[in-house]
Order: sequence, then structure tokens, then C-alpha cells
Amino acid sequence: MAVALSCEELWKVYQMGDEKVQAIRGITLRIEEGEMVAVMGPSGCGKTTLLNVLSGIDDPSAGQVHVAGKPLFGISDDERSDIRGKEMGFIFQKFHLLDVMSAVENVEIPLLLHGSNPADARKKAIDALTKVGLSDRINHRPSELSGGQQQRVSIARAIVHDPSVILCDEPTGNLDSSTSRNVMELLLELNKSGSTIVIVTHDDEIAKLCSRTMRIEDGCVVSEEE
Repeated sequence: MAVALSCEELWKVYQMGDEKVQAIRGITLRIEEGEMVAVMGPSGCGKTTLLNVLSGIDDPSAGQVHVAGKPLFGISDDERSDIRGKEMGFIFQKFHLLDVMSAVENVEIPLLLHGSNPADARKKAIDALTKVGLSDRINHRPSELSGGQQQRVSIARAIVHDPSVILCDEPTGNLDSSTSRNVMELLLELNKSGSTIVIVTHDDEIAKLCSRTMRIEDGCVVSEEE
């Protein structure tokens, strides 16, 4: 199995006045193509910080991240943006959709930002929305969609460019239990079709659906369960 995402001796240290806070402490991990991995731990344990560094949103204090075999740090900002734009998809607790744009316009944005032909971008966006069950909502704005539908739009946006890995930060955190189940069923379908998915969650039921669960405490991986 090829490795979709990995990190080696990853550290993130924040300077808080005179004190140094070690948010991530020497984490090494390897996630293979097609895995669905849950990252769990108590509030403040470092799991969201880890996701931010793995995604390139935040720089590590030490260590390296590889995405599809490519280093994410020690390269130019343009090179990092190119890797993130081509190899990674992001799903957040807050949907981060642009209110003034329709569903299809929100989904095609990543493609347009990376120079895709507008006609090609529109076709891929429609295909992605169809894949998440929103073919009849492509022209609706976020305010005209339910919370679950908005999250499906954000999932379509995350997969429209066929990324190597999809990173999710509490993707069901703002949804009711029934809608959460529907979103997780969709993520499971994407995983079965080959997508590699990493989910930060506090929900044991979500973790049970994943192929592996990694637990973090005080910035360290303390256990891994298949």
C-alpha cells in the first residue's frame, strides 16, 4: 500500500509570554491509501493543532509532513499551495461556504483558483454535487439549504479535485444526530471508493466506523486501535 499522508517527529511549540506550550510533541504517523482514520482525545490535547499542521495551515516547530510522497514544509509558499490544492481536501465543522454564491459556484472555486478552464470546473463541480446527492440543489445558495445539505456542499468542494487525502475537523459537530449519520454514510461511501480520510472527532460512534483510531493526550499519541 502506498502512503497517502505521513509525518515524522512532528513538534508544535507556542510561545505564550514567558512560557512555551508544547501542543504537539514528537508525533510520527503513517496513513496508507484507502484508510479512514479517526483522531480522538480530550479538548486541548492537540488533535486540531495536529490536523492544522498536517494540512499545511500551520507550520511545525520541527519535523516534516509528506503528502503523496511530497514534503509539505521546507518548500516555497507557492509549492505548498500547489500541493494543498491538488492533493488535499478539507471538511470543517463550520461549512465555510460563501453566502453570495450558489452551491455549484462554491464547489468550483478550488478548481478556478488553480487555473482550471471554467467550463471544465463547472462540469466537475456538478459531478461532485451529484455524487453527494445534491444534483437538484446546484443553483441554491447556502441560506436556501439545510445544515446537512450545506455540509454536503462542503464535502463536494473537498472532493471536486480528486485529492489524495481528505482531512475532516469535527465534520458533524454542528449537525443533529440523524444528519450526522447521513454525512458519515457519505464519508464511508467515499472511503469505500478509494478516498483516504482523516477525521478529528470526539464521537466514539464515528470512531467505530473508521478502520483505525488514534488517541492523543498532551500532544502525544498514546494509543492506536484497529
